[in-house]
Amino acid sequence: MKFNTKLIHGGISEDKETGAVSIPVYRSSTFHQHVLGGEPKWEYGRTGNPTRAALEALIAEIENGTDGFAFASGSAAIHAAFSLFSAGDHIVVGNDIYGGTFRLINKVLKRFGLEFTVVDTTNLDEIRHAITDKTVAVYLETPTNPLLRVSDIAAIAKIAKSHDIKTIVDNTFATPYNQNPLTLGADIVVHSATKYLGGHSDVVAGLAVTNDPKIAEGLAFLQNSIGSVLGPDDSWLLMRGIKTLGVRMRVHQENAKAIYDFLDKNDKIANIYYPGNPNSAGFEIAKRQMSGFGAMLSFELQPGLDAKKFVESLQIIDLAESLGGIESLVEIPAVMTHSSIPRDIRIKNGIKDELIRLSVGVEDEEDLIEDIKQALSKI
Repeated sequence: MKFNTKLIHGGISEDKETGAVSIPVYRSSTFHQHVLGGEPKWEYGRTGNPTRAALEALIAEIENGTDGFAFASGSAAIHAAFSLFSAGDHIVVGNDIYGGTFRLINKVLKRFGLEFTVVDTTNLDEIRHAITDKTVAVYLETPTNPLLRVSDIAAIAKIAKSHDIKTIVDNTFATPYNQNPLTLGADIVVHSATKYLGGHSDVVAGLAVTNDPKIAEGLAFLQNSIGSVLGPDDSWLLMRGIKTLGVRMRVHQENAKAIYDFLDKNDKIANIYYPGNPNSAGFEIAKRQMSGFGAMLSFELQPGLDAKKFVESLQIIDLAESLGGIESLVEIPAVMTHSSIPRDIRIKNGIKDELIRLSVGVEDEEDLIEDIKQALSKI
């Protein structure tokens, strides 16, 4: 099946008991076992649920993996991926990542003995030089949050395989619509499914996918043992959202390109960060490994212009955290999504206090541009 057909008919797309084309929500916390000590398919809701299983089969198929796992949030999925490793293990991690991931690493995982080296994953030499005999994995986002930097997944995976270590890619910004890291050589893909996969700002969820049987076994054990699983109602909402990912992403991306073109010609804009910028360092890599440039962009106003007043002056675009929903959302990372990163580290990594991040929705393109115009006129 082609991708858009997979979204609708992939995984477990029909209830075998009834023929329902929308998988039912199985809210049962436990399941009747007819044989004592047997091996029932379903036994307890944390261990497995038919609705969640359908979602997990779907994300595995659209990410070209073999096994999918659904968690209560993107952070929970990332935590599970890192929990595959042990105290004393060393992980190379990208320097431009979501603030919540930074917090998880520095406030939680380091306390349990995992070691990390932060590098610019767009620089392959930095990755090579950071690998030691204790390194077990490279973790990266591409495009990154919030500077939209693009790393070469295939090249990084090749380096990792030469050292017998794993590659973990957060594919939230690109989505499986634009990019399949497993196909490019990665070992694990994680998503904040709250974002584009859900697509409607009505569910919090995380997903992890692999095509490695040993990793799958480990993730299944951790999912059950730690217990941060996605409930059946949210699993159903997420499946419903995934079915329209293709049609949504087409409009998301068309709108984002139109807004990029508008901002690029506006003299109040100092810098724009967008994978589709032909002058950006990652443009050629993005063209090679992505089928589209996504719908996220960040930008800085000219010095002296008030970013706070700009975002508060928007009338259609909502000032809010998160991204990837059908509505356009704007935020200032230094104050919102990346505030958990100390300012000196943010500045060192290029996240200025005035940086504005825009998640472009599916509203009418002209309305979005007019909203940005009127907000710019007020600063």
